[in-house]
Amino acid sequence: MMVKINEDLQRERNKCNFNVEELTNFIDGGVHETEKRRKIEQKILNTEGILDTIPEEYLSHKEKYENAVRKNVLFLKAMKELEDPNVSQLENAKALFRSTVGAAVFKDGSPLSLHYSMFIPTLNGQANEEQKKYWLKKAVNWEIIGTYAQTELGHGTFLRGLETTATYDPNTEEFILHSPTLTSHKWWPGGLAHTANYCVVMAQLYTKGKHCGMQPFIVQIRDDETHMPLPGIKVGEIGAKLGFNTVNNGFLGFNNHRIPRNQMLMRFAQVLKDGTFKMSPNSKLTYGTMVFVRVLIVNSMASLLAKAATVAIRYSAVRRQSQPKPGSLYKAWNEALKGKPLSPIMAYLTDKTPMKRWDGSVEGIVRAFQKVARGKIETCAANIDKYRKRGLSPEDAWNSTSVQFVAATEAHCRAFVLKTYKEEIDRNTATMSATLKKVLNQLNEMYCVYWALEKVGDLLLYTAISGPDVQELQKRYEDLLENIRPNAVGLVDAFDFRDEVKLNLV
Repeated sequence: MMVKINEDLQRERNKCNFNVEELTNFIDGGVHETEKRRKIEQKILNTEGILDTIPEEYLSHKEKYENAVRKNVLFLKAMKELEDPNVSQLENAKALFRSTVGAAVFKDGSPLSLHYSMFIPTLNGQANEEQKKYWLKKAVNWEIIGTYAQTELGHGTFLRGLETTATYDPNTEEFILHSPTLTSHKWWPGGLAHTANYCVVMAQLYTKGKHCGMQPFIVQIRDDETHMPLPGIKVGEIGAKLGFNTVNNGFLGFNNHRIPRNQMLMRFAQVLKDGTFKMSPNSKLTYGTMVFVRVLIVNSMASLLAKAATVAIRYSAVRRQSQPKPGSLYKAWNEALKGKPLSPIMAYLTDKTPMKRWDGSVEGIVRAFQKVARGKIETCAANIDKYRKRGLSPEDAWNSTSVQFVAATEAHCRAFVLKTYKEEIDRNTATMSATLKKVLNQLNEMYCVYWALEKVGDLLLYTAISGPDVQELQKRYEDLLENIRPNAVGLVDAFDFRDEVKLNLV
C-alpha cells in the first residue's frame, strides 16, 4: 500500500541543504554498513508472522510471553539465513545482537536478549579455552539457552555485598551453591523465569575456609528434557512490570546445589583440585561483563533517544497550532508598562527596583525568581517588538519568540509556586504546632535553595548573586537535606495512603 507523505513534512524535507544519505552512512559507519543494516531490516520485517496483527496491549501477561517466544523463533530463522559464511559463528551471533530491528519485533523486549547480551559475552570473556570449546559452541548453536544471574533481591550495584555463596568441596571436587537468605536470591535476570536452562551465576567463593571474592560459575538450572528445575534450585518469574514484560525476568535461589569444579569460569582465576585458589591478576576482570553491558545500555539509550527525537521533530513539523491572538500571548506586561493594576499573581511585574545585593532568605529567593521572570518576560516583549518592526505579523513574531516565552513561563510558574508555598505555611501558623511548622519551613527552604542552585545562570543575569553566595547555598542545601532526613518517611506517611492505593500506581 502506497503511503502518502504529509505535505508539511515533505515541505520541511525540501528545505534540507545537505545529503541525508551521506549522514546515514556516517552514522552507520560506512555505505556497506548501511546496505547491510537495510538488508537485515528488509529480511526480518518481511518474514511472515513476525509482526503482530493484534497489539500486545490486548494480550495477557502469559500471552505476551508466548507470543514473544514464537516471534523469537521466526527472528532467529531469518537471521540464520542472513549469516555470513565467511565469519565465525560468534561473529554472526554478535551481528545478530547488534541489529536494532529487534525493537520493531519485540516492543516489550525479547526473552532471549540476555543470551546474546550477557551469557555469550561472559563465556567468551571469562571462560578458559577448554571451557570455550565446550560451552561457547553450545550457546552459539542454541543447544543451550542462557542468562546472567548477578543482581540479588537485596543487592544490585554493590557487588561486593552479594550473598550467594559457592563453597568448594575438595572431597567431591564440586562447588556447593547456596542462597543463605531471602535477599540473596538472584532477582531480575532476563529469560530466567521460563526461558533459560543455563545461567552464569556470580557468587562469593569460599575454599579451604577462606573467602576468595566474587567469581562466575556456569550452572544448569533446568532439565534438558523436561525443562523443570533441577533439585536444589528454586526458579520462577518476578511478575508483571511497567515495561519489558516479555524479557521474562526471573528469580533464582539455591539450596546446597552442587556443580562440578570445571564449571567455575577459569580464564582469570582458578580453583585447583585440592582447593587451592589461584588469584586473578586483576580482580576487576571479573566485572568485565557488567562493564560491557553498561556500554550497551548507553548505546541503547542513544538509539531510543534517536527514535524519540525522530517522532518529536516530525510531529512538531506537521502539528498545526490554533491561531494566536495578537497582544493576548504578554498582555499583563503591557498593562504593567501602562501603570494599570495587575492580579496578585502578576503584581511583581510592576516592581522595577533592581536587586542591589543578594538576599538568601526564603523571601529573598522568591523575590529573586520574580526578578528572573520579569526579566525574561521583558526580553520576550522586546523581541516581539523587534520582529514586528521588521515587518513580521503578530503571529510570526510570536512564533519566533516562542522558545524564550517557554523559559519565561517556567520562570513565572517557579516564582508563583515558591511564593504560594511560603504564604500557605505562614497563613496556617496559628493552627500548626511549632515542630510541624519547622519541618514544613525546612521543606520550603530546601525547595527554594534547590531551584536557586539549579538556575544559577538565570540568577546571575537578573540578580546580584555572586560566587560566594552560590557556595553558601550549596552548603545550606546539604545542611537542609541532613536536617530533613530524619523526617523523610514521616512526611510521606502523612499522605496516609492505604496499601491498596499505593499498589495501584496507575
